[in-house]
Amino acid sequence: MQILVNPIQQLRSEMDNLLGGFFGPTFDGLSREFVRGQPAVNVWDKGEDLMVEMEVPGVRNEQIDVSVAGDELTIKAQRPDVSEEGVTYHRRERPTGNFTRVLSLPCAVDANRVEAELAEGVLTLRLPKAEAAKPRKITVASA
Repeated sequence: MQILVNPIQQLRSEMDNLLGGFFGPTFDGLSREFVRGQPAVNVWDKGEDLMVEMEVPGVRNEQIDVSVAGDELTIKAQRPDVSEEGVTYHRRERPTGNFTRVLSLPCAVDANRVEAELAEGVLTLRLPKAEAAKPRKITVASA
């Protein structure tokens, strides 16, 4: 059995491997977005709902903006800069400033019923699926 690989994906993977060694060690399991300063995100299907978790340490509720349009989720946030005057940093890996993540969801959701909670640096979203996206049981009639 031959596995077909998209040539663009293969090229991107090879370039990532090549440049990853140049820019320093990488950590297995971390996405490219995380390495570029984007927060880590998990998305999973929980039957009637889609669930999203995003790591946003140091960010307060009022610094986060969540919006949904069809099957697209947009999360905007502003990470505060906690620099101290007169301090010399030897390493700064925690990103600061504004960021935006736009995620394509696997189905449309009911934007009016989305719930968001921020606890211990983790933003958790519950996105109820739109009625059209929910599976339906079809009754088969006898002829």
